[in-house]
Amino acid sequence: MQALVEARNLHKVYKADGVETPALRGVDFSARAGEFTAIAGPSGSGKSTLLHLLGGLDLPTEGEVWLDGERLDEKDAVARARLRLWKVGFVFQAYNLIPVLTALENAAFVLELRGLPARERAERARAALAELEMDGFADRKPNQLSGGQQQRVAVARALAAEPAVIFADEPTANLDSKTGLALIEYMKRLNREKGVTFIFSTHDPRLLEHVRRVVHLEDGRIVHEEERG
Repeated sequence: MQALVEARNLHKVYKADGVETPALRGVDFSARAGEFTAIAGPSGSGKSTLLHLLGGLDLPTEGEVWLDGERLDEKDAVARARLRLWKVGFVFQAYNLIPVLTALENAAFVLELRGLPARERAERARAALAELEMDGFADRKPNQLSGGQQQRVAVARALAAEPAVIFADEPTANLDSKTGLALIEYMKRLNREKGVTFIFSTHDPRLLEHVRRVVHLEDGRIVHEEERG
């Protein structure tokens, strides 16, 4: 089976005030559709950088990035944004919800950007919220929701768009133990029952216990991979 996501000899160097800081040093990574995989490592290991490059949020200094058969690193910003709009879902540590919109409107936001009719947007967004047991909070704005509820809305927003892959950057880092474990169970169920592909960056041991594959990064290099049951 062809890889859904692939990085080849990926390097990323950040430059500031004449100082170069390497974040990735020749990473090869691939993932297939249906995976529930974590990129793990300590702070500064390059895991978030790798996730952002895989999702086309940033460009590598050297190397290739492929997503669903398309080469991302050769595309300009507009083309990468278009590809993300249709094929990628993102869930961030800070939730990144729009404060003036309701949970339903936030969940439908990507669909609105795609130009879908209002009724179809609402139906798909409401169904996604229901999958996360958030349909009862559809009319609430982010400041009326707990952190865990906001993160479930963020997952629903990604889910409603039916992307090829959802990239989740430290999705449980801001959540307490009980709330974090509940979110993990929601995402596991989406992966198991809906076939949703999740790739995480995390150092949260609660999440690492539940993924089926862990790719360990240290100092910008993959040092170990392990398959789980």
